[in-house]
Formats: sequence, C-alpha cells, structure tokens
Amino acid sequence: MESLPLDPSHPAVRDYLHLIRLQVLTPLSLVINMATVLVCTVIAAPGIGDVASLHPTPITPAKMPIAVYAVLIYVAQIGYCLLLVTARKPATKQTFLKGVGLALVLANWAVAFWAIAWVMQAFLLSTILLAVLLLLLAYANLVLAVYHEPASWKERPLDLLFIHAPLKFIMLHLTYPPSQPNEAMRHALPSAIVMLSTNIVSLLVIVARQDLVWCIGAVWVAVSIWVGRWRAVGVWVPALAFTVLHPVALVASALYLRLRKPKQPIALPPDEEEQVRLFSLDPRSPSSLFCGTETLTSYTVGRANAETRG
Repeated sequence: MESLPLDPSHPAVRDYLHLIRLQVLTPLSLVINMATVLVCTVIAAPGIGDVASLHPTPITPAKMPIAVYAVLIYVAQIGYCLLLVTARKPATKQTFLKGVGLALVLANWAVAFWAIAWVMQAFLLSTILLAVLLLLLAYANLVLAVYHEPASWKERPLDLLFIHAPLKFIMLHLTYPPSQPNEAMRHALPSAIVMLSTNIVSLLVIVARQDLVWCIGAVWVAVSIWVGRWRAVGVWVPALAFTVLHPVALVASALYLRLRKPKQPIALPPDEEEQVRLFSLDPRSPSSLFCGTETLTSYTVGRANAETRG
C-alpha cells in the first residue's frame, strides 16, 4: 500500500484529522444521548421524572422548568454540531479543537449512561457518572474561559451561543441524586449547604466575568428549585434570594467596570498669550514650531495691532 500524500505528523494535518473526528463523533454522541434520555423518559417505567418523584430531595427541581431547560440544551447542542461542520473562522476551529475537544463527546456518553443508571435506581453509579460529567464540563469551561473567550458578543456571536452556552448550561443542570426514598423534608442542612455553595460560586463567576450566559442558567435552575413544592426554608430562601442576586450582581459589576474605566484626557491648545510668549522666546526653537500656524498667526496679528496703536 502506497504511503499517504500527506504527512500525519504535520500540525496542520493533525488538526484537520482531529476536526474530522469531532465532526463525526460529536453528532453521534448527541444522537445517542437524546435517544437514551427520550427512551428513559417516555418509554421506561418508571421514567426519569418518575424516579425523581419517587425519591424526592429538597433540591429536586420542578419538572416543567427543568424540562424546558433540558430542551434548550439539546437545541443549543444541535447548533453546536452545525457550527462544527460549517465553521470557517480559524479562531472558531481552534475553539473546537483546543477548547472543547472530546470533552463534550464524553459528556454526552456520560449523560446517556446516567439516564440508564437513574431509571434503574442505581444511585451510587449515577452519582459517579455525575461526578465524571462535572469534571469533564469543569475542564472544558475553564479552558474556554481562559484561552478561547471572545472579547465581545459582536466578535464571534455564534461561538458564544452554540459553544460556550451549551457547556455552561449542562454544567449548571447537574443535580444530586438521593440516598434514601421519601426524604423531601429531611437533610435540609446539607441541601442548604449545596444550594448556597453552588450559587455563591455562580455569583463569583458572574461578578468576575460579567457572564450573561452563566447568569441566565443559574437563575433558571434556582427558579426551577423554589417553584417546587415541599421546600425546606433553608433551600427555598437561598433559591429565591439568588434568583434576584444573580442579575443584580451582573448589572452592578457591568456598571462598575463602565464607570471605573479611565477616560481619555483631552489636550487643550494653549491660549493666545501663551502662544505669543512661546514664539517670542526663539522663533526657531522646537516650541515655536510645535505651536504651528496658529501661533504664528496670533503673533503676527498681535504685532500688527501694536504697531497700529503706536
């Protein structure tokens, strides 16, 4: 078999082959994820929502808001796959290759296996899968935030909408499975600690980066928790409070940076007396040349007026 005309060791060739692999594996993993979750929700008995109702926790989100949230995640991932195939900007391709890579592929597989473990009520296995999912998404979001964050929405809006947004929304969508059945009002203190810690981290991210996408996702998850029934006070109050605090913090941090931004000083030209004084020192000096035509004109007019009065 003859050797290939391309050198696989060349960086550009490696990136091209890696991009081709991502264009195949990412849509495939998304289809498997969607099919598995759909089967475990609609066909399986009990389904994902039924298991959550059978084993409620103080931080179990309400079904309808979190279902809409999940649908938006899948829509954004479909946009991600389309952008992955049609991307032409080098910066966008580098974001796919170096920023996300295989993390989203592995995350989709982890969600598919989690759905199976959840409907089988294998809560230990589902917790392990959620931990793996959290690590994958935390790594991808950190790399995107540090190395591949566009300067503004206007620079690469599709990247922010279909690359950054889905990964952040999936990470904020993670919930913790219960350990015992029918504990909706028990273990309120650990649930309150989880609620406070996750929302404080979200608040710090929003304030530090003025992250609109993170703010929307955090508010949506908080709303889906406090609108549910049978919430302990330690969970309901923080969820409601952070629903208000997240957008307020986003607006306040944006206004603070805007007001704190130093204004460009305005250089005012010297007045007429200063121009005449500088020119009278030495007509050939750099200061007189700096004054320019206006200085010479003012000086000439002044001398003509003096001679007329004399």
